[in-house]
Order: sequence, then C-alpha cells, then structure tokens
Amino acid sequence: MGRVSQAQAQENRRRVVDTASRLFREQGTRVSVADLMKAVGLTHGAFYKQFASKEALVDEVTAHAIDEWVRCHAAHFEQYGGRRDAAQRDLIDAYLAPEHRDNAAEGCPVAALVTDIAREPEGGEARRTYARGVADFAAYLAPGGEGGEGGLVQLCTLVGALILSRATEGSPLSDEILAAARAALAETA
Repeated sequence: MGRVSQAQAQENRRRVVDTASRLFREQGTRVSVADLMKAVGLTHGAFYKQFASKEALVDEVTAHAIDEWVRCHAAHFEQYGGRRDAAQRDLIDAYLAPEHRDNAAEGCPVAALVTDIAREPEGGEARRTYARGVADFAAYLAPGGEGGEGGLVQLCTLVGALILSRATEGSPLSDEILAAARAALAETA
C-alpha cells in the first residue's frame, strides 16, 4: 500500500480524534489503541503515524471534546436571542434527561471523562484543558454568565446527578436522581 496524501492523513487524524472522543466518553480512556483503530477502520500502526503516544491522543481528545461542548453551548445560547434564563432552563432539562444519561458517547465530556481525567498527571495538558472546560461551563451556568459560586453549584449538581444516574441506570433510583436534581435546580432559578 502506498503513502497517503497529506489531506488523507489529516482526514484520518480527524476520524481518529472524533471516534476516540465518542469512545472515551462512552468507555473511558482505557479503550485500547487497537480497538480504537479498528473502530476507525485503520491499522494499529497508522496510529503512531498520527500521534506520539496514547497520552498525546488523550490530551487532544480532551481538548476536542471540551471545545465541541463549548461551541454547542454558544450555539444553544444564540438560539434564545440572549434570553439566558430560558437557555439555561432548557440546558438543565436536556442535561438531566434520560436521553442524555443513556447516550454518554455524544454527551457531556465533563461528566463522561471525570474519573479518567482525575487519574491523569497533575499539571498535564488533559487536566488543564478539562479545568478550563469546567470553569467555562460553570460561568455559562452562573446567573448573568459571570461565573462565581452559583454556576459552580449548578454545575456540581448537574454533573453529580448525571454520573450517579448513569451508575444506577436500570434501577428506579436512576430516574429519581435526575428528577430530584431538576427540581432542586428549578428552585434556585
């Protein structure tokens, strides 16, 4: 097989990052390089033509997933013509919905990657990127979008409820957790 063009190499890299973003959110960063590349339809060896290491991929995927999430929030807010309260209520309802709980691969990277990022080296790129994403998400949730304690409390409630709901999925408690968090956040709005 011949060499791939630079354009094809860039497309292959994009496919690896997109696929890893979904798989890491669904299964964690423990997904093997071999399984990842099989899902992409490329060889294991092709991975090392694109990335120096799996750690480098984790760094890039974390940045990609967080940036994608931030862009999604910005687009979501614009749909409401600046009506922040309505946009935030809609976000909370969608975030704490069974559909979001059941679709980790396409869902919030803050919730999906939390335990994996906690195991990353302190001061590493993945941790820095993740921390920036958490801060941005909290600022978005804060009254007036200015950050502060209110946004952090809302973020902790959202992420904690989603994680607990996923961990108890299949039991009635899972839906109860989502409903309780929605009710608590509605009271503070």
